[in-house]
Amino acid sequence: MMAMSGWAWLLIVAAGWTSLWLLHYLGGKLIVRLVPAEHFLGLLCARIVWPSRVFLLAVFLRFCIPLAPITAKWQAYLIVGDMMVLIVCTTWMLMSAVEALFQLVVARHPLNVTDNLRSRQIYTQARVLARSTHFLLVLLGVSFALLVLPGARQIGTSLLASAGVAGLVAGIAARPVLGNFIAGLQIAFTQPIRIDDVVIVEGEWGRIEEITATYVVVRVWDERRLIVPLQWFVETVFQNWTRRSASLLGTVFLWVDYSVNMQGLNTAFKALCESSELWDRRVQVLQVTDTNEWGMQLRFLVSAADSGRLFDLRCLLREGLVAYLAQHQPQAFVRVRMLEAQPSPTQPVDVAPDR
Repeated sequence: MMAMSGWAWLLIVAAGWTSLWLLHYLGGKLIVRLVPAEHFLGLLCARIVWPSRVFLLAVFLRFCIPLAPITAKWQAYLIVGDMMVLIVCTTWMLMSAVEALFQLVVARHPLNVTDNLRSRQIYTQARVLARSTHFLLVLLGVSFALLVLPGARQIGTSLLASAGVAGLVAGIAARPVLGNFIAGLQIAFTQPIRIDDVVIVEGEWGRIEEITATYVVVRVWDERRLIVPLQWFVETVFQNWTRRSASLLGTVFLWVDYSVNMQGLNTAFKALCESSELWDRRVQVLQVTDTNEWGMQLRFLVSAADSGRLFDLRCLLREGLVAYLAQHQPQAFVRVRMLEAQPSPTQPVDVAPDR
């Protein structure tokens, strides 16, 4: 192609960019009017406004570079820079498409419903797969960008030729990253944990707040956050209290004296359960689970819809049962009986001999 003067080239680029900018703006407005905001295309357009705009300008510039009144060397530099911009914008738009698809899935399966087990399963799979796809897209984008750079293949060949110990160290260093990535895919499909699951991790009670591509955020009951690697959930035994359903059984233990009126205590126990909205009316059992020389151990077994309600119900029962015993059966509290030893009347008395 024949080069033109600098002012003419700048005028063509400016006119082309202005036309594309206006066309892009009008096209975006048209899509917003025709497509609902909750539709995939509407979510996508809202996320790719800037990357798609820069992508169009970079494509137009790619055709204008051969006409630029500069040397071939500088044209090559501009082409490489333009290709880098195209790769970045393409990666950005693909990641935006993945995120838009994730938002669409979440919108169609909301978590703020009473029975959200299915929604939490889908949300967890979508979140982990989206993060993993983002990681792969960034990896591919960086790889293509390196291939565009002049001499990148030679640099890569030199690095491979001189790998040696450095390659071994890099492999060991990358092992946790790859392990967490594979663990993330395993969690997405097998789902030992899901978003909002109640788990016991390292002796801490908490809920799964976030699952990223490399770690899991567990929100502890006192608002602390545990950051746990994904691989830990694959290799370590932990408790999941909401694996199949959120309902749980809980116990309240009391030690009482043998003189306790079991019928009256059981009646008070049932009345406390019936009067509380925390009890889900599935399980309500009173049993004697142990005895010793001081008294007997009673176990009050109850059920609740989830772990939070169960904890509150146990505290309520413990408080109400103690109050009932204090008011109606104070003799039922465990007492320590002590008897003072007395000498037997028939026991002979030792008398010291006279000397």
